[in-house]
Formats: sequence, structure tokens, C-alpha cells
Amino acid sequence: MHAVCITSLDGPSHLRVLEVGAPVRESNQTLVEVRAVAPAFPDLLMSQGKYQVKPDLPFSPGSDFAGVVVEAAEGSEFDAGDHVAGCLSYGAAAELLSVSDDRLYPLPGDISFTDGASLPMNYLTSHFALVTRGDLKSGDWVMVLGASGGVGLASIQVAAGWGARVIAVVSSQERASVAIDAGAHHAVLRDQVPGAVHELTGGRGVDLVIDVVGGDMTNTLRTLAALGRVMVVGFASGEIPTVKVNRLLLTNTDVRGVESDYLWQAGLSGKAWDDLVRLWKAGFIKPVVRDGGSLDSYAQSLVELSDRSVVGRIVLTV
Repeated sequence: MHAVCITSLDGPSHLRVLEVGAPVRESNQTLVEVRAVAPAFPDLLMSQGKYQVKPDLPFSPGSDFAGVVVEAAEGSEFDAGDHVAGCLSYGAAAELLSVSDDRLYPLPGDISFTDGASLPMNYLTSHFALVTRGDLKSGDWVMVLGASGGVGLASIQVAAGWGARVIAVVSSQERASVAIDAGAHHAVLRDQVPGAVHELTGGRGVDLVIDVVGGDMTNTLRTLAALGRVMVVGFASGEIPTVKVNRLLLTNTDVRGVESDYLWQAGLSGKAWDDLVRLWKAGFIKPVVRDGGSLDSYAQSLVELSDRSVVGRIVLTV
């Protein structure tokens, strides 16, 4: 079979599509024929040896995928022919995968393989940040930083689906339009925070912030209402902020970490996926996806991610 392979840690230019041996299904795994795969920022970091997960060379990148079950384990919830989506730490950029069922999710017939491959990592992470870690409630005000990226757009849609009022923070008017189209109720530019946020909330502030950007957190903390909380999801800016905790004490606010691997460690991802399907059927989840070509385009996709030029998610057809 064919698979994208990282053979050296010199960046995307050294990715190659190679002929490799097909996986052998273990007794507790399901064999999946991959139809679509979505490159992600961790793939870029892995190709440079900068990610916390460091597989032995050579290895295949790729986390999110969608495809068709070829063969399932005895007692599995899946059968041959079922459409599934899945999420791995790495290795999904291949024509065939052997995967444990806790990393697979049923894909309803009205969700395409392309849309399905764009969902698991971003939307499960957003759901975990908002609902499990953030205690999101209907009527809350939610501010999303980096709102035109994959996790940002997912957070807008999950929050709106839960009845929240969503403020998207973006870097340009063009990206503001993308955020509004995705379901945000308001969009503001970075340099308008916190002033514009207080105006929109009538001086109250926001209950929840989804922060995938990192960097200086001063203005973010100034947007919080009493008992508000910042959910730290990532550091796309490359800068890890520090927080003066006396401010948290004086304002009764929180900064909470979001490490989504806990979803799988604690067996929570299946229930979260069921809720995402509910939001899909209700019309709230509408992934922003761009067709990126075939597996041969994997390296170019990572270059675009490196340039910060991607809005939503690139998905490749296998």
C-alpha cells in the first residue's frame, strides 16, 4: 500500500509517498480503508522533530481520517462496509489502517468522507474544552481566539450549538467574515480586545475564552466576567504566556489547561462524538474544508500550515 512517510526530521520538503507493507489487523483492532485524511499542525512539528511525540524514523504523519471498515474484530461495534471517522496520534496518512475501536467513530451517511476527516481532533478538542473542562451553559458568553483556524471554527460551532453567544477574535476582516459564516454572533479584531468585548457584553465580560494562540494574556484576562475562565488549548503564536495569579484571586477567575488526550485515556471521546453528531443533525456543525488533492500533496499542505495561510481545514483524498 501507499503511505506518506517522514524519513528525516528536516521539515515538510522531505515527506515522501512510499510503497510500504499493509498493516496486519490484530485481534482487537478494526481494518479501515482510508478515503480521506486531514493534515494538522502537529504533523508539521513532527516533521521537524519539534513535537512532544517523537516516533522512530521512518513513520507516517496524520491524525484525522475517514474511511470504510474492511474487517472488524469479533464483538466490535463496527461491521465491514461501515463508514467511520477516526483520530490517531500519528500514522493516518496511509491507504489502510488497523485501529482500535476506541479511536473510531460511526460516520452518519449524510456526512461525507471529506467532512468526516475534518471533524475528530478539532471538534472533540473543542467539545472537551468547552463542555467538559469549561462547564459551558446555555446563555454563556464565549470568546474564541484564533477563531478562523480549525479548533477556533469548531469551537464557534460547538459553543453556538450549546446556546452560547459567541465572539470571534480574528486578525483581519476577511477572517471575520469566515467566523461569522461559521456561526459566530460577533467578530472583532485582536487590537479591539478588551474594549469591543465589553461593549458587546454590556460591560459584563465573557464567561469562557478558548485560547489556541498563546502569547500575552493580559487583555484576554480583562475580558472575563466574574467566575470566568480561560481555556488554554494551544500556543499557535509560539509564545507560552505567564499569568499573575493575584489577578485571578482578585477577579474570581480561572485559567484551565486543556489536554485532549485525556478524552481517550478516560474513555470520554465516544460520548462526546455522539453529542457532535447531534449538533451536526441540528445544523450547527458545518466544517470549513478545502480539497487539498491527494496524498502527494501532504508536504505542500504542511507548508501552508507553516505559513499560517490556512482557513479551516485542508483535507486530502486517498
